Amino acid sequence: MSKIPIEISELRKSADGDTVKELADFLEEKLEGVEVDMTGSEIILSYEEEKPFSRSYLRTLLRKFLHKAELKDFRVIAGRENAFVIKEKKLVIEE
Repeated sequence: MSKIPIEISELRKSADGDTVKELADFLEEKLEGVEVDMTGSEIILSYEEEKPFSRSYLRTLLRKFLHKAELKDFRVIAGRENAFVIKEKKLVIEE
């Protein structure tokens, strides 16, 4: 069984707890045959090796959720090997 962690520590700090739960429910609904587990600062997706799914599809789903939840201050980046991180965008202040 393969696992893909999604680090959500910055999302958890800035958004309310319902947003993280909504993200887990959204992923479970969109990705069939994937088990979604929530830990303190991560959402872990577990799936059978016979039914892999595309990393780009997962990234697109994460971006769609952020857009749907109007969390435009966050972005999805690749973390360590086979992982994603939802980080807050750095604001550039022009003088």
